[in-house]
Amino acid sequence: MSVTEIPTAVPTTRDVFVTTLREESTTWLFVAKSLLAFYITGWLAMRLDLPQPSTAMLTTIIVANRQSGMVLAKSFYRAIGTVVGALAGFLIVALFPQQRVLFLTALSLWIGACAGGATLYRNFKSYAFVLAGYTAAIVALPVINNPLEVFHSVVWRLSEVLLGIGVSAAVSDVVFPSRIRDDLRRICRAQFANFIDFVQRAMCGKVARADLENAHLRFVRDAVAVEDLRSSVIFEDPEARARSGHMLLLNQRFMATSTTLQTLHHLINRLKRKGHEIAADALIQLYRPLADALDAPIEAGAAARVLLPRMDSARQVIRERRAMLRAKMSSAYDMLDFDTGATLVDRFVDELYAYVETASQLQAPRLFGAVAERVRFERGNDYLGSALAMVRTSLVMGALSFYWIVSAWPSGASAMLLATVFAGLFAAAPNPTQWVLHTSLGFVLGTCASFVCQFFVLPLMDGFGLLVATSAPFLMIGMAMMAWPMTAREGVGYCMGFTLTLVVHNQMNYDVVFFWNDTLAQFIGLGVTGLAFTLIPPAIGSLWLRRRQLEQLRRQVRLAATAPLPGLRARFESVNHDLFGQIVAQTERGSQASRNQVAWMLSINEVGRTLIELRNDMAGRPLPEDVHEAIERTIDAIAQLYEHPDTATYAYARDALAATTAMIGSDDAMWPLLNHLNVLRLAMLDEQSVLGAYMPARPNAQGVAHAA
Repeated sequence: MSVTEIPTAVPTTRDVFVTTLREESTTWLFVAKSLLAFYITGWLAMRLDLPQPSTAMLTTIIVANRQSGMVLAKSFYRAIGTVVGALAGFLIVALFPQQRVLFLTALSLWIGACAGGATLYRNFKSYAFVLAGYTAAIVALPVINNPLEVFHSVVWRLSEVLLGIGVSAAVSDVVFPSRIRDDLRRICRAQFANFIDFVQRAMCGKVARADLENAHLRFVRDAVAVEDLRSSVIFEDPEARARSGHMLLLNQRFMATSTTLQTLHHLINRLKRKGHEIAADALIQLYRPLADALDAPIEAGAAARVLLPRMDSARQVIRERRAMLRAKMSSAYDMLDFDTGATLVDRFVDELYAYVETASQLQAPRLFGAVAERVRFERGNDYLGSALAMVRTSLVMGALSFYWIVSAWPSGASAMLLATVFAGLFAAAPNPTQWVLHTSLGFVLGTCASFVCQFFVLPLMDGFGLLVATSAPFLMIGMAMMAWPMTAREGVGYCMGFTLTLVVHNQMNYDVVFFWNDTLAQFIGLGVTGLAFTLIPPAIGSLWLRRRQLEQLRRQVRLAATAPLPGLRARFESVNHDLFGQIVAQTERGSQASRNQVAWMLSINEVGRTLIELRNDMAGRPLPEDVHEAIERTIDAIAQLYEHPDTATYAYARDALAATTAMIGSDDAMWPLLNHLNVLRLAMLDEQSVLGAYMPARPNAQGVAHAA
């Protein structure tokens, strides 16, 4: 039967309905839980006679998320930011109780500093900074004319925000909870299965250089995604916290193993391109037992421990085969290349075994023993970009403060409050102007819905039950928009606009003039924030910041060359992956800029990691003083090349490397050091690498795929 004759099954109406219902069930469950948290918070705030129940209700919207762990993480950092912001607001009022200019200047600088701090994090930790700025504003601004009330303002604001946080956390964790740990477990097992499959195909010679680059992009995204989920899952339950150290170690070993695989793969490709077939083919034969060992039915849900005995057997076969293959080398150069590759094979097998062993421990029903190695995932931040965000936000708040003072505008505080929220929330967005535009559209829609609800529906009702019944349909629209990715920005704005302008109290005040005066002030705050993002573009996503990030990435080679060795490998790998993840997220995929950045990342990973291994081996053996100085000089020259790449620094590093290699010669005692230097030499002479642009003469050599 031909392909065109294969009958295609047409889904029935019932199948389509069931599939659609299943897909939408999580959306409407999120809406129902968000509404429940919103109204429970409002009811409790009214029963406790808090002065601004809408602040507590707005908190439930800001921390809303589909997954319980995300809500708890958001709530935790929001609570920290709230407490810090309340103390900051109290201190600002205490320092400048009767100096309005100094008071608003200090507040503007504080809010700007918090916005700058929010750009340093790409997870929920940024909320702590956003809330530290926002809470200081809502504590200090209402008492600007009556500073003696600042203590009561602190107590009320803390009570309202923490009430909203507590209710949201309880509802999310009790009512049909959706656990991050389930997603994290699925992602980790899928990552493990995909990586083992990729390694097996690479060992079989089925991966070319371009495929390795694409795979490395995926490895970077996986490593950063796992760390982001791990940092949130620890809030869910004790088991997740107990496994957190193992997950961090698994991620670190994943990064280290992928870097060594990349170095080994590039080494064999370079040997083949230069016609060193004997050494290259011998290395392929050397690691072939590992490919056979990994050829097991490992899927996303299978246990990693089934690979351990197979890898033990493969490691023994590799050791036995190494001497036999080495004896076939016909020249000293082939022997050096083979020994260099064999050293990488041994390192790769050991790291892969450690990675599989850690995965096996995590997949076990219970953990036994402490974490074998304590590591940290460090981030790569650009503090100059954060300073730009601080300046922009401080100027926005300063401009609004100046207008408020000269105009004596009664609603100026409302404009500043909303500008504080939006300036902090969107400071870290790649395109904050678009975020402000979409969220402002939602805010306008939410304000209109609030006007209809407040002045045409609520006056006809009495009691909290009827308040819920009449306002829920309006609010449900915004929460559904929040749940749909296409309208999430507008949904956040809608819910914020609806809640802020509804101004729920025990005794409602239906004042149309006050409503539109306050709403106009909020619109002005939104407009000024959007204008500030247009006039002072954010660093995130800009060509300027990407260049700075690439420079920071190249400086990682200097870190590998000079930083203290304890913990250096984990620090080097994690900062590399985080920096590269930022660059990739801000660059169009497939563009020339993206390909150039991938090339730099591969080179930096390979050379930096080799320098770390070289320094480790140097630290473990006594060396003649002249040899030690020559190696240190070579390491410094290579670091200088990556910091300031040009033809001169390339030639200096290449010559220093050649001189050091010649000095060591054939001394068996320093053979391990020579292997590392040979990896560096082959990387430096690779005309297809990013360093090829700085070679005096660039031969037109074509890459050869790694084939067995």
